[in-house]
Amino acid sequence: MTSTDTAVDRFRTAVEQRDLGAMTDLFTEDVRLYSPVKFRPFEGRDQVLGLLNVLLRTFEDFRYVGRLDGAAHTLVDGGETPAAVLLFRATVNGREINGIDLIHLDPAGRIREFTVMVRPQSAVHTLGEAVLAGLVEDGLAPAPR
Repeated sequence: MTSTDTAVDRFRTAVEQRDLGAMTDLFTEDVRLYSPVKFRPFEGRDQVLGLLNVLLRTFEDFRYVGRLDGAAHTLVDGGETPAAVLLFRATVNGREINGIDLIHLDPAGRIREFTVMVRPQSAVHTLGEAVLAGLVEDGLAPAPR
């Protein structure tokens, strides 16, 4: 088993079991998570774990339905790294969502960069509202004015 398999498999298992604690050691300290609901990435392990905590509460009937492995260029420095794509389906406030988690690993096999993409656009809007409410509730974002 390669480090790619180990990190991605452990992440998938942690998400499926809704075990945020099991995710902590999977991320680099300076991990970046690119979200469809925010222009700038969530940066650093604490911010990413905070967001994932909100997502674990927000997604209903979340399930991974596929996986692709390979290599991809990161957004951070453009270097090619081992990568995996996990395909998922879920529901948020009654809206069906299809999406992917694009995971880039560092040389030690930890998650360095994470990009989430979802469709359709109406689901992105619904997800954005639900995530913002969760971030505000957890004190990770200011309340909208």
